[in-house]
Amino acid sequence: MRRRTPPPPAPLPQIDGVDPVRVRLPHDGTWATVREHLVARLTGAGPGMVESMFDAGRVVGADGRAVAPDAPYRPGMFVWFHRELPAEVPVPFPVEVVYRDDHIVVADKPHFLATTPRGTHVAETALARLRRELDIPTLTAAHRLDRLTAGLVLFTVRPEERGAYQTLFRDRRVHKEYEAVAPYDPSLVLPRTVRSRIVKERGVQQAREVEGEPNAETHVKRTGHRGGLARYRLLPATGQTHQLRVHLNALGVPILGDPLYPEVTAPVPAGDFRHPLQLLARRLEFTDPVTGAEHSFVSERVLRAWADVD
Repeated sequence: MRRRTPPPPAPLPQIDGVDPVRVRLPHDGTWATVREHLVARLTGAGPGMVESMFDAGRVVGADGRAVAPDAPYRPGMFVWFHRELPAEVPVPFPVEVVYRDDHIVVADKPHFLATTPRGTHVAETALARLRRELDIPTLTAAHRLDRLTAGLVLFTVRPEERGAYQTLFRDRRVHKEYEAVAPYDPSLVLPRTVRSRIVKERGVQQAREVEGEPNAETHVKRTGHRGGLARYRLLPATGQTHQLRVHLNALGVPILGDPLYPEVTAPVPAGDFRHPLQLLARRLEFTDPVTGAEHSFVSERVLRAWADVD
């Protein structure tokens, strides 16, 4: 088995809190030049975009020098460039910092804001915002929270310590509590633990439950109800994509404001923030793997549907 070469440090600085894109040329490539590979690889970049980046000297190697348009393809080579940032509608809600020390930052993320750059959400993400606002260019996310979900997210300050915090989530040594607002069904017997097998296919918006060994587990408790709605406390033991949304939908009480469950709805216009998903990452507890401190954080956000139910 070929040992992977660790990537060199990025030779380009961040722009607006966003890292440059790093591409490693595959070992089994048959392209004649670096440019040919990037044209084939970056099919969504738009016609002529890769060529214009080379012409402007914006594709660089590990030494920070521009890669020539006719530079030969070298398997295993790393190149960097900054993507053209998409036009993004600003999310008009702040990212609140709940806790900060030399090792971690715990933030309370609003609805509609992605955790990390992905797709059309790049500079308008919690990570990019915090890097700019706190002036911590090394900040990275230890885990992710769905763009539509609000609540607590853990970020790490030092790159060499990120793995220790990610391991907490991998080994299920983080206690996470969520809160959701969904319809009230008096016939639904709670509390209960829901276990199922969830799969999420690339390119398909919805995750779905299938037959097989369970890979998703959520403990569901109802903490109150009024006006046809109920508030639910959700304790996930696993972290499958859309797990909480899938499990409440399977119980017949889909979360209010969910554009995917039970049915995929039409996209809302950019800048429409009127109907947030009523799901909140309320509590985060763990033992700090670096300092040994016992941490317990609680979001101060309020789910609007429950506050305004009357």
